[in-house]
Amino acid sequence: MLARGYGFLRVKAVDAEQRTIRGIASTPAPDRAGDIIEPLGITYKNPVPLLLYHDTKKPIGQVTFQPPTRDGLLFEASLPLVAEAGSVRDRIEEAWTSIKTGLLAGLSIGFRGLEWAFLNDGDGIRFTKSEVLELSLVAIPANPQATIQQIKMLDVAASGPHLPGVSGLPRRRRTMTTAEQIKSFDETRTTKANAMAALMTAAGEKGETLSAAQTEEYDGLAAEVKALDAHLLRLRDLEKTQALSAQPVLVPAPFVPKPVAAPAVPVITVKANVPAGVPFVRYVCARIHCKGSYADAAQFAERWNDSTPEVALALKAAVAAGTATDPAWAGPLVPLANTLAQDFIALLRPNTIIGRIPNLRQVPFNTRVPVQTAGGLYGWVGEAKPKPATSLAFSAVTLTWAKAAGIVVITKELARLSNPSAEMVVRNDMIAGIGQFLDQQFIDPTVAAVANVHPASITNGAANAASVNDPLKDLNTLLGMMAGANVPLRGLTLIMSETNAVALGLARSSLGVPLFPGMTPTGGTLQGFNVVASQVAGNNVIMVQPDLVLFADDGGVSIDVSEEASLQMDTAPMSPPDATVVMQSLWQLNLVGLRAERFINWVRGITAAVMYLTAANYTVTTPALAEYAGPTAGAAHNKK
Repeated sequence: MLARGYGFLRVKAVDAEQRTIRGIASTPAPDRAGDIIEPLGITYKNPVPLLLYHDTKKPIGQVTFQPPTRDGLLFEASLPLVAEAGSVRDRIEEAWTSIKTGLLAGLSIGFRGLEWAFLNDGDGIRFTKSEVLELSLVAIPANPQATIQQIKMLDVAASGPHLPGVSGLPRRRRTMTTAEQIKSFDETRTTKANAMAALMTAAGEKGETLSAAQTEEYDGLAAEVKALDAHLLRLRDLEKTQALSAQPVLVPAPFVPKPVAAPAVPVITVKANVPAGVPFVRYVCARIHCKGSYADAAQFAERWNDSTPEVALALKAAVAAGTATDPAWAGPLVPLANTLAQDFIALLRPNTIIGRIPNLRQVPFNTRVPVQTAGGLYGWVGEAKPKPATSLAFSAVTLTWAKAAGIVVITKELARLSNPSAEMVVRNDMIAGIGQFLDQQFIDPTVAAVANVHPASITNGAANAASVNDPLKDLNTLLGMMAGANVPLRGLTLIMSETNAVALGLARSSLGVPLFPGMTPTGGTLQGFNVVASQVAGNNVIMVQPDLVLFADDGGVSIDVSEEASLQMDTAPMSPPDATVVMQSLWQLNLVGLRAERFINWVRGITAAVMYLTAANYTVTTPALAEYAGPTAGAAHNKK
């Protein structure tokens, strides 16, 4: 069975004596399923068979196609006169009579795709090159204004939709909304109207009237435009009816007390039209370049006023405020500095595992949070019998301050460059460094708590088991462990390496169908569960109930800059340093040190909130190349 394509059906002429019909077999307009067949990419070998209902056992004539144009594929088909009585003559006579009476008023092409690509929304295919192998008459109610969507809908109702290249496999399609139908028909109408205008313009330039063929074509286009206008009118009426019958979502209006004082002066904020984090990095670079002088830094930052005027504004506020360490003078500076820091934190959070896990329970620092560890006991009670007395068990969790910090050392030459590429170097290094460190500390089972320094990872001491390297069996194991510990399964999140996520996303069945279509290299969904992918997970697959994991975060990052400090250029500096430690002078080496600090902490509310599997190493499972070659003549495809 071949693939099927449809275009606007318009029988242009019927010659009763020669038994010929001429019309348009296909157009570039997207069909109702969202697929497009590019006319200029169509190839064929004249003549091709004319079939009845795509049945290769029921040929009824021959078709000759004209060279395709950007507007579609024109054809002329003929049905022979058969003198001998029999099934062949009966079939052809039945088809010809059905055509003349309007009972057979639809056409569809049988083709095989040579080159194609999926459209942006994933719901359609654009066939850029194809070979037409047959043209078939398709039965629809007599309606000279019928469109291919109606033909296609009735035809597929009998044969069923199929994926290209996979026989009998259903392909899910999204039904077009009324607004989308209006847009599609509007585009088709515009194409037809432009073709009418082109005919008239060409004749006018020659000072001639339309020829007989041009008149026939123009009248046919005019009839189609008139039919489209009527259909669009009905669709727009339907859209209005749907809008009137829609039920609004009622949201209670918040209580707003009446003002008792004069209205406040509105605050105007300026939003930078640059990537997130750039204003903050420019703020730091300006201070480095001007060696801490706010007046000079404000003047230096004015070069960015066209894109980030808030940088110079923040530095000027600092000049007007005097010193940021004096409580009486710091007020004007804090809001602007906080705005820039929040810009950087908003950029950092999505790049960390913590920022990508939804519904983690955030709590304040140094606040006791009660956690229920056991429930009451309940049972059946007979008539006039005493009810059992029970109690609940609670514990308390307190998240104290914990601090993550790092120092980035760059040259003064790099710091003084004011072009965006230099800013990206600083920005991207801070994002990658802090993000990777927090990810590793958050999920590495070997990270144990150190009092007054840092928390344990959420996997430290958590229940675990060995992976069997079967994704579905591993998922079943983790769910069984969670359910056995009475942990709610709703909202669970999986954390795995990007390597394992890629393997699941590429896994295919023997027919080439994705086994886990929701998986991508950055995560996605696996059997309805949210997945976060990070390479720091290694061979562990971690399951988290976010509602039972508490974390505290002050929401800000502080940056300190120095050009005169001496540093231990070591990822694990000695504390306190002894005489053997070699210190490097930033001033002597013409370097600048930027120290970033972020206060954050986390803890499992209950032990069972996190469980994980070890030694998970999923492999890509794909069929042989010959089994997944795409739409061909031997691989059936019924386009919906």
